[in-house]
Amino acid sequence: MVDDAPDTRELIQRNLALEGYQVITAQDVPEAIRILEAHPVDLVVTDFKMPGISGLDLVKHVRENYKEMEIVMITGYPSIETAVEAVKSGAEDYLVKPFTDEELFAAIEKALDKLRLKKSSMKGFESESTSSYGLIGESDAIAKVRHAIAKTSQTSATVLINGESGTGKELVARAIHYNSSRASNAFIPVNCGGIPEGLLESELFGHVKGAFTGATESRAGFFQVADGGTIFLDEISETPISMQVKLLRVLQEKEVLMVGADRTRKVDVRIISATNKDLQSLVKKGSFREDLFFRINVISVSMPPLRDRGNDIILLARNFALGYSKDFDKPVPEFSDMVLKVFHGYHWPGNVRELENLIQRLIVMSESKVIEVADLPSFMRFTASGGTGFDRTLEEVESEYIKNVLQSVDGNKSHAAEILGIDRKTLREKLKRLSIEDESNPV
Repeated sequence: MVDDAPDTRELIQRNLALEGYQVITAQDVPEAIRILEAHPVDLVVTDFKMPGISGLDLVKHVRENYKEMEIVMITGYPSIETAVEAVKSGAEDYLVKPFTDEELFAAIEKALDKLRLKKSSMKGFESESTSSYGLIGESDAIAKVRHAIAKTSQTSATVLINGESGTGKELVARAIHYNSSRASNAFIPVNCGGIPEGLLESELFGHVKGAFTGATESRAGFFQVADGGTIFLDEISETPISMQVKLLRVLQEKEVLMVGADRTRKVDVRIISATNKDLQSLVKKGSFREDLFFRINVISVSMPPLRDRGNDIILLARNFALGYSKDFDKPVPEFSDMVLKVFHGYHWPGNVRELENLIQRLIVMSESKVIEVADLPSFMRFTASGGTGFDRTLEEVESEYIKNVLQSVDGNKSHAAEILGIDRKTLREKLKRLSIEDESNPV
């Protein structure tokens, strides 16, 4: 429940709690986004007009980042244009203040019914043999991952998940947690590379009131929130050395020190880490602590790149096609034999995430019942043709490859830099030097 009015939040939370719903409230969109990243949520009820980021932007954020989540918009400023924009952006329903409890309950049930139907229809497609633990595929590589999940779930040992960006490392971490004895407690994912260095300690360990400018109240960190459950430290290679020392203390002593506090607090948290880099090579370079590496690498799980998974590519493509066809109320398309051949031969630098993005675009844009090679992005059609010869300069080849990688990840420069093996600053310099138009996502 997202609303900048405390009275409204309290009233709706109380009424929904009496109906048996578990409700989390947020006073603005940034707080709501933090909650969505930390907790499994089925439904978002959001006000339209709020200071700063609007509820409409939250609707768009949810639609573009969470497949299994519904949205109901509420507002005290009704207009036809607002209602149309909210529904077009992805809201399931639109309520005008003041509304009755019955109207609110009806809107929520309608949205949740849609979510239940969506989930049940997906279950009908996925067989136990191809989708256990949420991992779709029949390859030997993915069978080894399933076996590792089954073994690892029975222990509380720390786990390190290795794999290229987009291979599904967080999916594996969630599978380990939700099949373990900690499943009833929180699973907290943390993108270590996405939090500014100056805020990382406070976000992980919390802070006490007055610890720094702006700390107007004490706030628990991710480790306290995950107490009794699991914390997933994605991109752990991005943590600075100073923070690695503090993480080592948590692993050794099972306690955290909040910023500004003079006493530590005990926590019972299982740590699962993930990286798309070679940590052993970072240890040799001195940018990652050897003692921390050994602590987080008690059990190692390797995620295979999509290009090494054989026919799993086709199973995944068909699964995504079925899901997005239902989302957009369109017929499920078939893939031509030539398209399947292209899928098998393509390198997939963005792995499963790139495949999912591609299928979503194809479902939206295609008007035919059969997806043909002509429907694929230009760089994939070029892949199918077998190359352009050896008459191009190195700069031309580099420029084309960077463009293709950016397109494969929907313009996300952070992700593209990871695939290219360079940092974002170097990527920006290359975009400028090669005169590549930067129409990408600024993330």
